[in-house]
Amino acid sequence: MRSLPVADPGTPDARGPLRYLWWVARSQAASMLIGAGLAVLWWLGQALVPAALGKAIDAMAARDAGTLLRWSAVVLGLGVVQAVAGVMRHRFAVFAWLSAAYRTVQVTVRQAARLGATLPKRLSTGEVVSVGNSDIAHIGNAMDILLRGTGAAVAIVAVTVILLVTSVPLGLVVLVGVPLMAAAVGPLLKPLHRRQHEQRDLQGDLATRAADIVAGLRVLRGVGGEHVFAARYREESQRVRQAGVRVASVESLLEGAQILLPGVLIACVTWLGAHFALDGRITPGQLVAFYGYAVFLIAPLRTLTEAADKLTKGHVAARRVCRILSLEPEIAGGGGRFFMGEGTLRDGGSRAEVRPGRLTALAAAAPQDAIAIADRLGRFAPGDVTVGGAPLAELPLAEARRHILVADNGARLFSGRLRDELDVRGTAGEEDVRQALYAACAEDIVAALPEGLDAYVAESGREFSGGQQQRLRLARALIADPEILILVEPTSAVDAHTEARVAERLGKARAGRATLVCTTSPLVLDRADHVLYVEGGVVRAEGTHRELLETEPAYRATVTRELTRGED
Repeated sequence: MRSLPVADPGTPDARGPLRYLWWVARSQAASMLIGAGLAVLWWLGQALVPAALGKAIDAMAARDAGTLLRWSAVVLGLGVVQAVAGVMRHRFAVFAWLSAAYRTVQVTVRQAARLGATLPKRLSTGEVVSVGNSDIAHIGNAMDILLRGTGAAVAIVAVTVILLVTSVPLGLVVLVGVPLMAAAVGPLLKPLHRRQHEQRDLQGDLATRAADIVAGLRVLRGVGGEHVFAARYREESQRVRQAGVRVASVESLLEGAQILLPGVLIACVTWLGAHFALDGRITPGQLVAFYGYAVFLIAPLRTLTEAADKLTKGHVAARRVCRILSLEPEIAGGGGRFFMGEGTLRDGGSRAEVRPGRLTALAAAAPQDAIAIADRLGRFAPGDVTVGGAPLAELPLAEARRHILVADNGARLFSGRLRDELDVRGTAGEEDVRQALYAACAEDIVAALPEGLDAYVAESGREFSGGQQQRLRLARALIADPEILILVEPTSAVDAHTEARVAERLGKARAGRATLVCTTSPLVLDRADHVLYVEGGVVRAEGTHRELLETEPAYRATVTRELTRGED
């Protein structure tokens, strides 16, 4: 049996949920076929036991010891077959579940990496998180039930044939009764499907709300807004609970049908079998066998109704996965050969330029304008951007990422050794790391850790304050040492003294490289070689910080307003 996850999950068929589920099953076709074969063997081992018992009882009634021993041995052999096939079937079922779940996670994560900045624009955080929380389990359950459901269907067919051979009327009762049961359950599946879909949407929205609250908890506490968001979360969680109750109401009917309908069929078969035995149309052993079949049929029939439920949930989950997989990145990968050289990076829409060897600052009257420009310059959003006079879109995306780095406050620290978190490429020397920490004023953070750079960082770096995280992110960007570095508000969470030191050291750390800092901090703007003032998405004025203060009233109003800064 192969190890999981596989190295290459393959190319998923995202044209629809059924096609995706079929692709998942086809991707592990060998194990699925073996598992289905073992499930058939397991169910048949159970299905043949009543017949063997009936034969043994008839032999005992006829006082035929030899025949009794032979059929007793058959019952024992069927028990061994059930045990071995059951163990192996379960192993393959678990493998099918895990393989489907891992494969879904792999293709989803790969797609998320491919989409990059497009993903959070098109889907909420909760929508993506819910794939890992619940959807992979439903898709895994769909693969698992396919194995058991196949075996159950074969077992029902085998029992029907045995009944028809023994007694045509009893066989017809089963032959007609099973489709009627399936038809009776059918009307429950459509409302179940619809309510599960609604609950899944609400769960995704609630997960998004929770992520927003956790991410902004410090800010919420600072402005006293945690009670408002807590009330909204309670309200949305109640809607999710109510949606769950609506799903459960249909599921309860489905569960009841799984007991009631097979029970009715058992009663019919048992009643008819008893009358036939009294009339002498069947033997006592056959009557026992018929009763055993009536009881046995409960399990495969329940498995078929369970299959309908789990396949419905798998269909809903696969639709969500297909929604992610069908998204296309806003920025194409590019494919032409292109040399960046030492050219100027220019955004045609705003007329903002980042020149080689210069620390440029961009102050925008509206913060979203600065973010939009940074996204276009970093090729995270489409735009008329050129580098050295040539379209940036002609540069292969991997090369663009290597030459241009956009570092904003949405970046995260992952769990792991701090040194690895800062030197993500593993190519920086000890002196390079030390100089980057100095430029970002982050030496004190490392010095306070008992193990220094070898200290373990928790997920999202939550042991650090907001200001400390910001300085470590800045150090990480400086260690990467890209040809063009774009920083978005790199000092917004630090105190004024630290901000002044960062502003003084940043230019020296980036000497000879092109750097753009999007900020409205006077301390940083005063240290920049060149300042661009953006209003309405377009550069309205440029010069040094002091020149713009004297000549541009709108710039002066933007950068000298009262700001409250303080490191968390």
